[in-house]
Amino acid sequence: MKEIKGKFALTSIPQTPDKAAASIGAMCMHFEKTFSGDMSGTSIVSMLGLMNKELGSGGYVALEKFEGSVEGKRGTFCLQHSSRMNRGRSSQNIAVVPDSGTGELSKIEGELKIDIIEGQHYYTFNYKLS
Repeated sequence: MKEIKGKFALTSIPQTPDKAAASIGAMCMHFEKTFSGDMSGTSIVSMLGLMNKELGSGGYVALEKFEGSVEGKRGTFCLQHSSRMNRGRSSQNIAVVPDSGTGELSKIEGELKIDIIEGQHYYTFNYKLS
């Protein structure tokens, strides 16, 4: 696996939860991201999450479609997110959906990690192209 790093900016757009999401107190969000660094491009994200702000605990699931380039190789791929926070300690699981890549990224595999430092979003992407 190769490791690359960079930044991303995002715009968040709250969505109206459907009946099932509303009944469990979940929020729905749409995000639009712009990546810079070795991973350059844009993505769209659909997220469903729960949060207890008082205790700093919660969880979210999301699907994301990236379009752009990874170290100069162009294409698209999807990421599956399943992450949680337990009283301020985060646990992330963000992985490339198998066989979701297209173009020069058609055989991509990997995992992504997000860090938020002083309000700025950073990524670390460990990947390989089979």
